[in-house]
Amino acid sequence: MRTNLWTSVGFGAVIMGMVGCVPFGTESLDAASVPPTAPPQRLSAPQQSELSAELERYYARIETELVGQGLLRQAGGGPDTPFGPNDLAENFVQVALFDEYSQTAGELVANQTASRLRRWEGPIRMRVIHGPSVPARQRAIDVENIESYGARLSDLTSVPISLENANPNFFVLILNEDERRDFGPRLERLVPGIAPQAVRTITTMPRSIFCLVFAFSEADGPASYTAAIAVIRAEHPELLRLSCIHEELAQAMGLANDSPGARPSIFNDDEEFALLTRHDELLLRILYDPRLETGMTEPQARPIATTIADEFFAVEG
Repeated sequence: MRTNLWTSVGFGAVIMGMVGCVPFGTESLDAASVPPTAPPQRLSAPQQSELSAELERYYARIETELVGQGLLRQAGGGPDTPFGPNDLAENFVQVALFDEYSQTAGELVANQTASRLRRWEGPIRMRVIHGPSVPARQRAIDVENIESYGARLSDLTSVPISLENANPNFFVLILNEDERRDFGPRLERLVPGIAPQAVRTITTMPRSIFCLVFAFSEADGPASYTAAIAVIRAEHPELLRLSCIHEELAQAMGLANDSPGARPSIFNDDEEFALLTRHDELLLRILYDPRLETGMTEPQARPIATTIADEFFAVEG
């Protein structure tokens, strides 16, 4: 029997005087408050419903507004985002040893709770599944981005990561609104024993949720990941699409939480950074350091993580 360990949900941002996290299930942005933006040019013209086309325009406007506010940064930080070993160790504890959501009455509720150190103990075999609406050239771009990013994650964690159609245990779904709503029966075939609330969360995503990931374990090893499903909207423009790939695949490695104190980081709901940063690479290296053990609690893991963070900065000077 599979156990859903956690869910990472990628949110949009409220465009006001300040940028904040959007509560689960609420709209991220009033479309009327964003200046009109032409939808991105599609690489071909497959059939698309008006609902999906409207979402494509909507996310294009959001990306334009976020970039215009200096968010979705791609450089990974700089002189304005310094961090030291104490910052790194504390951010690791918050991101790796707490959960962003808990299950209440079978539903996911935003509620940060203490957890245990979770990670993969065996190889990851990814399969990318595109909906029919995604043009062939866009599919090729997505696969290339996911394959190269998987190699980067593998280098950081020493977990073998490959793209395989045979016996996959990590599915990356890139679906438009209509395809995702109808995907429930196939989800149940891809991950036998998947909880009904996980299926419901995926198939009923409000537009405030940009992307999400579920990680699963077996009942006899509740801290070891054995399967995962990441969901990315096919309507996303280029940068939001790549941002979702970076955040959800990295969080599926075991960095389950988002923390407002993590900076420069993608593990923060403020959307400041679009792509994995140097800070985040170090978090992944700590997570898979052999001195830490899968299943450790925060009091057990904190002093070890602190030692490792100190070593990073001692080596780097």
